[in-house]
Amino acid sequence: MMTSAPPIYCPNINCPDPSNSWGDQECNACQTRLIYRYLWAVDSGVEIPVGELLGDRYYVVAPQVWLDTKPGETPFIYEELPDYILPYLRLYPQRLHLPEVYGFYQHGEPTYPTDILLLDNVPVDSQGKLCPALVEAWPTAPPIRQAHWLWQMMELWKPLSEQGVAFSLFTNSLRVEGWRLRLLDLDLETRNTKLRDLRTFWSNLIPTAHTHIQQPLQEICQMIGDIGASVEAIAPKLNQLLLEQAAHLPLSSEIVGATDTGPVRLHNEDSCYPTEQDLVSNQLVPHLAMICDGVGGHDGGEVASQLAVQSIKKLVQNLLTEVGQQQELTSPDLVKRQLEEIILVVNNMIATENDEQGRESRQRMGTTLVMGLQLPQQVKPSPQSNPNNAHELYIANVGDSRAYWLTKNAYCLLTVDDDVAAREVRLGHSLYSEALQRRDAGALTQALGTRNGEFIRPNIQRFVIDEEGLLLLCSDGLSDNGWVENSWADYSAKIFGGQLSLKEAVESLISLANQKNGHDNTSVVLGHYRLSPEQLMTLNYPQVVTPIVKPLMPELSESSRALLYGNDAEESESESEPEAKSESELEPEAELKPVKNSPKLKPWMFMVGLLVILSLGAILAIWQNRKNFEVTPDDVQKPWESPLIPPDSPTPLQSPDS
Repeated sequence: MMTSAPPIYCPNINCPDPSNSWGDQECNACQTRLIYRYLWAVDSGVEIPVGELLGDRYYVVAPQVWLDTKPGETPFIYEELPDYILPYLRLYPQRLHLPEVYGFYQHGEPTYPTDILLLDNVPVDSQGKLCPALVEAWPTAPPIRQAHWLWQMMELWKPLSEQGVAFSLFTNSLRVEGWRLRLLDLDLETRNTKLRDLRTFWSNLIPTAHTHIQQPLQEICQMIGDIGASVEAIAPKLNQLLLEQAAHLPLSSEIVGATDTGPVRLHNEDSCYPTEQDLVSNQLVPHLAMICDGVGGHDGGEVASQLAVQSIKKLVQNLLTEVGQQQELTSPDLVKRQLEEIILVVNNMIATENDEQGRESRQRMGTTLVMGLQLPQQVKPSPQSNPNNAHELYIANVGDSRAYWLTKNAYCLLTVDDDVAAREVRLGHSLYSEALQRRDAGALTQALGTRNGEFIRPNIQRFVIDEEGLLLLCSDGLSDNGWVENSWADYSAKIFGGQLSLKEAVESLISLANQKNGHDNTSVVLGHYRLSPEQLMTLNYPQVVTPIVKPLMPELSESSRALLYGNDAEESESESEPEAKSESELEPEAELKPVKNSPKLKPWMFMVGLLVILSLGAILAIWQNRKNFEVTPDDVQKPWESPLIPPDSPTPLQSPDS
């Protein structure tokens, strides 16, 4: 057993003197930020004393909590992964709540070692202390937090049940980190878990639940017991409870965004919303935020990203209008389906443009997408109260542009990249650290516009804002090489403390990306959400008219222009000016008009019809240009990445250099 803490080694493999003292934050030799990676050692029946240094690498800081003192080295991994860890791999898309397999440690005699499974992304704080169990934190939590935890349990029920590990939700492994529900490990024993087990667990929480929660939770448990209701049956009542509790709290917000070409690129293929021009008088601010990172070269990528931003703005505006007209709450499932329809319509519009322009393989333009939509549904917490915002935040992503949530004490990555590395883990082929060693690890498995909509699977999540926080959207110009993870604390504390404005933070993050990464365009959007009566005022920036390159609108097909401009498409063409216009002037002047006397959510009927039309057109184009859709090593790629890979291809494509 060690009498003092061991040294911490620099993760930079080229560091001339990697050894550092415990507690240092930067390497003394090369100034690389040091990584304190705490792991959970799954119980193997072997008791290892606190203070032990295992394999000259793993330091036991608490029972089953180990610190990897050499995070730059690859952990021990079996050449053939054992079957029992497959649930961890297949549940990788749930990494917001679940741990990931890091590696193995062989303890004991070399002849008959005991395998200890090591898990990363576990609920411990920066000092290695476990986050509290849900049953410990429950009695003192406010009602919105209690309802939010219940909702997350319900959402985790289905994916965990599909892998046979749903019983994990009823063990001491269930932890909470602020608003977020997390698991230390998975219960891998074969158990016949039923929804009535969830009812039993929730029933035990009723006596210590907040008074606003007790009666509704009792009714939900009664539903499960009396009629054997499914998760889908109890979801509306639980959603109503959650949004009513959220509506008791005021919500104020501010949002700022910017995009930059970067130090080495000649063209900016990124587009984002909102920009400074949008902050002046756009009704979508502060509800909508998005970033699109174009692929396919500057003559295609920048067109695709601009087209996606402009069309999504129009379609989301229709969604907000329709939701605002509803007398009842629109369910999260319905909102997710409608956001998916928006994304698929935009995808097929770009794909149709590719077909009509004869773009093949790498010339096919496309774009990533990460979008945050704060849906301002009006909820009355009580019959006597005035309607208030429901605090819903929807995150949608396709590709590798990311969304993070930052608080005063923690950060979390909300999205999972659509790349080869993530796909290999999800399919159970390898651990994430292994998959990152592939030459094509960062190759995208999907992007908007490169293929027909049947190949696109947008990732859409719903969160409820129950604490002050920052939503950070960024392209990989910032997120590459872990710069958000390395620097988030430097910015969030100053923003929450009022020492740094959002505009200054956005500019500083873009500058950081240009200095530390510098290989790509960079886009950053920051949204500040606060639960307080004081209104966060959007800064009144002067209207700036900036000449921009005008490849977007003249290249669009008639159908795409019709989607953006509605009935005024031809008129806007005839009235176009010869000189360059500002980005705000390129926005369509006419809204898409719903058909009169149609049923509820009528724009979606129009959109579905449009989707069918575009799909039929795409099918015809595919038949005429079949070679465009063959998966070849020349598929669309970003200039520094391997080709675009089909999402569920069992054998990844090789990069052009292999």
